[in-house]
Amino acid sequence: MGASSYGTVKLTALSPGAGCACKLPLSKLEGLFASLGSAGLEAASGDLLIGAAEGDDAAVLRLDDERALILTTDFFTPIVDDPYDWGRIAATNALSDVYAMGGRPLMAVNLAAWPGDALPVEMLADVMRGGADAARAGGCFVVGGHTISDPVPKYGMAVVGLAHPDRLLAIDQVTAGCRLVLTKAIGTGVVSTGVKRGMASSESVAAAVASMTTLNAVASEVALAAGVKAATDVTGFGLLGHLHRMMRASGLAAEIHAASVPLLPGAVELVAAGFVPGGTNANISHLADFVTIGSGVSDELGVLMHDAQTSGGLLLAIEDDPDDLLNELRDRGVPAALVGSASHGEPGRVTVV
Repeated sequence: MGASSYGTVKLTALSPGAGCACKLPLSKLEGLFASLGSAGLEAASGDLLIGAAEGDDAAVLRLDDERALILTTDFFTPIVDDPYDWGRIAATNALSDVYAMGGRPLMAVNLAAWPGDALPVEMLADVMRGGADAARAGGCFVVGGHTISDPVPKYGMAVVGLAHPDRLLAIDQVTAGCRLVLTKAIGTGVVSTGVKRGMASSESVAAAVASMTTLNAVASEVALAAGVKAATDVTGFGLLGHLHRMMRASGLAAEIHAASVPLLPGAVELVAAGFVPGGTNANISHLADFVTIGSGVSDELGVLMHDAQTSGGLLLAIEDDPDDLLNELRDRGVPAALVGSASHGEPGRVTVV
């Protein structure tokens, strides 16, 4: 983490779910949607190209033949102790849903909850400064926000973006034979848990922060140019959770080659030492009926395939030969890897070999 001017204050100690972005577990989220029924879950219709019912990364509204508006939001408790880094990570994570839809962010508002009697407001200013710098790097204006008093600090953004209505990336557009490309290493959940317990190495922390503060702008731009039509970003439900949702929405199954999935430095060792966040364990439990882990996959790799990510990369499904896509991504500094493929089979079934 970067140096903090707030002495011994550990932000992660104030976060009961530190180690991931504290998303509602997938099983509970699906239960919530089932309880809501049609209330508040608008399905795509007319100019609403993607609504809540589709389960995609953001909502999309067509403005005209050339423009579609993207709306999303994300916020969470601290996963690192440096307030500026937390702000950058949270903003990068919030912008990611726009990139996952094939859009570009236009403007955002801050969302913050802050224990004003326990933490100095100057620390919140550092958080927001980090968020503003991350948004500025994406060409996104930060135009205000809303702050409430809360004993547990939280920060994020609501973001508006723009895309072409005929060039959207969506989770339900995967076709059989598509190859799966991942654009960031995984392991941020276990590294963040190691941070909270004081056991993550400086190398692991630096690599995780660098990854979580890297915008998915280039990955999205290259994917669109390569003709990719299906994508999602990998966040709290982990690689396998987001892939499961993608395959279920597309009516397909998928296979992941665990050895091909890029990992953050020290991630395997942290899992072996028991630093597994609650969100990751929740993912493992929920996906047990949908995921098959091959006997040749180590226990540590099996856990990391479920690891709850914060500000992860894009998972792209490409119909054509993926070599050009991979080469262009790598040439532009994106650590992309070919990690699997989609095929006919039980919708949402994922096999890890």
